[in-house]
Amino acid sequence: MNQNEAAPPTATENGSAAAAPAAEAAPGPEAQLTELQARHTEVSDAYLRAKAEAENTRRRAEEEVAKARKFAVESFAESLLPVRDSLEAAIAIPAATPEQLLEGVHATLRQLVQALERNKVVAISPPAGTRFDPHQHQAISVVPADQEPNTVVTVLQKGYLIADRVLRPALVTVTAPK
Repeated sequence: MNQNEAAPPTATENGSAAAAPAAEAAPGPEAQLTELQARHTEVSDAYLRAKAEAENTRRRAEEEVAKARKFAVESFAESLLPVRDSLEAAIAIPAATPEQLLEGVHATLRQLVQALERNKVVAISPPAGTRFDPHQHQAISVVPADQEPNTVVTVLQKGYLIADRVLRPALVTVTAPK
């Protein structure tokens, strides 16, 4: 062929040859099936691992909750041990004078109050004239008084809150409506 003669078009120039390699690159049904099975196995394995991890996490969380419930009072009990020690020490002294016993009782009461406060147990003891609160007070009796209606006259027994939750309402006497 000389240089002036036009060469016949090649398969790549007219595009038919380009289609042939693409057809060869497209996987056959068996190859697609094998690829999908491999992908399915991979996804199934990942699913089973995730499911096992979730189950292990749930089990660990349940164990932690069980331990928390079992040992929830540990801190509270630990703070009450000095109170018990003081009471036992008072009993161990057979010839204590009433003044010594009273001093020991006051010291023990201070220890108990501190232990309760450390554990967020706070007394409810409303002063006279405080508005009656049915969420924190329990009216034992209603009496006529020279105060606003539905206010506390006297506290018969202190109530207690534990972390803003009523453990025991204060027993109070309130004024009668006019």
